[in-house]
Amino acid sequence: MLSYSRSYPLKAASQFAMLLANKRLILPVLLIAALFYDPLREIALGTLADAFFQVSVFVAGTLAIYYFLVEKMPQLELGYLNKKSPSLEVTMAAILGALPGCGGAIIVVTQFTKGQASFASVVAVLTATMGDAAFLLLAKKPLEGMVIILLGVGVGVASGLLVNLFHKADYCRPDVNNKEVQDCEPPTFAVRMSEPVWKVLLFPCIAISLLMAFNLDLGQFEKPVELLGAAMAIFAVVIWALSSKGQTYKQITAEEEEVKPPSRLAKILQDTHFVTAWVVASFMIYELSVALFGLDLAAWFTEYAIYAPLIAIMIGLLPGCGPQIVVTSLYIQGVLPFSALAANAVSNDGDALFPAIALAPKAALLATAYSAIPALFVGYGIYYWNLP
Repeated sequence: MLSYSRSYPLKAASQFAMLLANKRLILPVLLIAALFYDPLREIALGTLADAFFQVSVFVAGTLAIYYFLVEKMPQLELGYLNKKSPSLEVTMAAILGALPGCGGAIIVVTQFTKGQASFASVVAVLTATMGDAAFLLLAKKPLEGMVIILLGVGVGVASGLLVNLFHKADYCRPDVNNKEVQDCEPPTFAVRMSEPVWKVLLFPCIAISLLMAFNLDLGQFEKPVELLGAAMAIFAVVIWALSSKGQTYKQITAEEEEVKPPSRLAKILQDTHFVTAWVVASFMIYELSVALFGLDLAAWFTEYAIYAPLIAIMIGLLPGCGPQIVVTSLYIQGVLPFSALAANAVSNDGDALFPAIALAPKAALLATAYSAIPALFVGYGIYYWNLP
C-alpha cells in the first residue's frame, strides 16, 4: 500500500511533464488567449466559427461518406498487377495515391519494401497523392477537388512510366525488409471522449452549415451560432492536441494512428480534428495579419504570383499533411492561385513520406525529388496559361 501511494504521485508527475512537453497544446492555448484579449476577441470568434461551420462540418460529412465507400472497395495487390503489366501497376498505384488521405500511398510504399511493387509505383503514388488536404478541397470546392485528383492521377502515371524507363523495379529497395516503423501509440482517451459530443451536435451543425452556405439570415440566432461554432472549433483543436504526444515533428504534422479497437466514427473524428486544427491556424494567421499588420497576402501573391508555385512546391516537400492543409486553406480563402495549389498537390507526399523514409529512405527521398520536377511543369504551365 505504501509502495502504491509513493508511485502514484510519481506517475502523475510524469504524465503532467509529458503534457507540458506536448507542442500541440501551443495552438489551443494561443486561441483561448485571443478570446480573452479584448482587441482580438471578435476576430477570433468570427474566425473560429467560420472555420468550424464552413470547413470542419463539411469535412466530417465528406469523411463519413468516403470511409463508408472505402469499406466496400477491396484493395488490389500491386504484385499481381506488376506481373500482368508494369503500366497497369503504375496506373493502379497512381489511383491509390489519388484517393483522399494517405492510406493508398502508405499501402504502395509498404508493398514496395516487401518486393510486391516497383520503384516506379512509389514515384507514381507519391506524385498523385494530396493527402488529407484532398478532404478539405472536396468539402469546400468539389469541382476543383476532382480536377486536382484527375490531374494527380495523370501526372502520377506519366511520372511512373517515365521512371520505369530509367530504373529497374527493385531500384533503391532496402536489403533488409523486416524493419518496422516504431512509434508510440497515440493517446485514445481524447478521441473517445469527443464521440458523445459529436453524436449530439453533428447533425444540428450540418443543418446550420447548410443554412450559412445558402446565405440565409439567422436573425437573432446569429450570435449564439457564432459562439457555438467558436466553442466547437476550440473543442476540436483541444482534442487534436491531446490525441498525440506532440513532441516530434511527425507527431505534430501527421495524422494519428487508428485507435484500437478500430472505429469508423473515431477515424472520422481524428481526421476532422486534425484538419480543423490546421485550418484554424491558417485562418487565424491570415485574419490577424490583415487586421493587425495590414498585410494583404492575396495582394502580395497577386503582385508576386510568379513565386507562388515555387513556394507551394517547397512546402509540398515537407513531410506530413499539416503544412499542405495550410496551402489548401489559403487557396480556399482566395489567397493562393490555382497554379500554386496544383503545384503543391503534385509535389506533396502527405503522411506517406514518414513510413517511406523509415522503411526505404533512399527510395523515399529520390521519389520526393522526382515529384518536384512535374510539379514545376504543372505549376508554371498553369501559371503561364493564365488559368484561374
